[in-house]
Amino acid sequence: MAYILIKTLLTAVIIVGISEIGKRYTTFAALLAALPLTSLLAMIWLYTDTKDAGRIADLSIAIFWLVLPTLLFFLILPWLLRHQYNFWLSLGVSSVVMIIFYLGYATIGKKLGLPL
Repeated sequence: MAYILIKTLLTAVIIVGISEIGKRYTTFAALLAALPLTSLLAMIWLYTDTKDAGRIADLSIAIFWLVLPTLLFFLILPWLLRHQYNFWLSLGVSSVVMIIFYLGYATIGKKLGLPL
């Protein structure tokens, strides 16, 4: 139980840290957020738990292919915000479009044999 708490706290500290840095240094916070910190932490925790390098390799390849649909979110959200749409509406619309794109991407990706 202590191990899960440590993993949770470390992950939370990173996320809160990025949001706090973003209040003063937007570009630096964006750089930190763009780093695959979540992926790195997930790989570290998974390897620590399983010692299975093959599973990490599979996770890494799947993450690579699944990052592509996420990029659409980061194009739609700022466009909506710059056109004076409410933050929550913009976040919701961007998220829904991303999810729809993920579903289509996964369907096509599986037909093409991508490791999703």
